[in-house]
Amino acid sequence: MTADASFDRLDDDDYPAYTMGRAAEMLGTTQGFLRAIGEARLITPLRSAGGHRRYSRYQLRIAARARELVDQGTPIEAACRIIILEDQLEEAQRINAEHHKASGSPNPRPAA
Repeated sequence: MTADASFDRLDDDDYPAYTMGRAAEMLGTTQGFLRAIGEARLITPLRSAGGHRRYSRYQLRIAARARELVDQGTPIEAACRIIILEDQLEEAQRINAEHHKASGSPNPRPAA
């Protein structure tokens, strides 16, 4: 890989650049928390050649949202389910808006 290709990855939200320890430190949480949200299938970290978990910036944003919910008293499994459902709703609303745009019909207001 060339140096230019390596630098291009710095802007890639999906590039698994962070070790579990660094990710936990950045989020102010434990490695066990990251393992738990992985077991709940909220995020699936990539694995290095040595088998170590590696996280992307996108995954860290999702983990940070889970931590917010857990800090507010939501059980971790419920927090993960809430985030998954929020993501599914956002995707459905995006698809709905695309269909309305393609058909030329007015886009109804999204539910609050």
